[in-house]
Amino acid sequence: MEPTVVDHSSMWSLVSNASVVVQLVILVLVAASVTSWVMIFQRSNLLRAGRRALESFEERFWSGIDLSKLYRQAGSNPDPDSGVEQIFRAGFKEFSRLRQQPGVDPEAVMEDVARALRVAISREEEKLEQSLPFLATVGSVSPYIGLFGTVWGIMNSFRGLAQAQQATLATVAPGIAEALIATAIGLFAAIPAVIAYNRFAARGETLISRYYTFADEFQAILHRKVHTSEE
Repeated sequence: MEPTVVDHSSMWSLVSNASVVVQLVILVLVAASVTSWVMIFQRSNLLRAGRRALESFEERFWSGIDLSKLYRQAGSNPDPDSGVEQIFRAGFKEFSRLRQQPGVDPEAVMEDVARALRVAISREEEKLEQSLPFLATVGSVSPYIGLFGTVWGIMNSFRGLAQAQQATLATVAPGIAEALIATAIGLFAAIPAVIAYNRFAARGETLISRYYTFADEFQAILHRKVHTSEE
């Protein structure tokens, strides 16, 4: 009966012949990588939709349309992807509510509007920052998890080498190759996560900055409106 020859040339054979610990490490890294890619596509679509919605809403806002009419349009057909629309609705709703109350000081009106705008912006900021902690964790931890699998695999290789009657490169190389796969997969999971984190964080900060700019301009318009009506 001929002895079974194990093919160490393919990736799958290296993984299947690795120790249980190394296989578990690889499984964790693959799961983290798949989850990261799902979040990357979701965040990318969300940021793209948010930027388009911002540009579309600002075009309507600065077209000279009456703010009450714009508020009714936004309320009748709300866009869940439009963060700036949510901010506008929160600010104008608070403004309209306070204006209906007699004897309210204009400065008190503007203070409450500013607070409503800050709360709305904070909510949008939380939405934009979702998944970023997970991507940061995958990007920073995956190489170390892969390195742990590699170290464990190399330890097993040297233990097997100590028990071998004849130590050759052909005896050691397969075990080391199996161990190094864990580091390779760790880097494969970490690199896209780090790139995506930096990109999404920068794009999110840009979007939030534009939200704050819009809120300042919106407050200036409401400030003129409330003081003009008082005169």
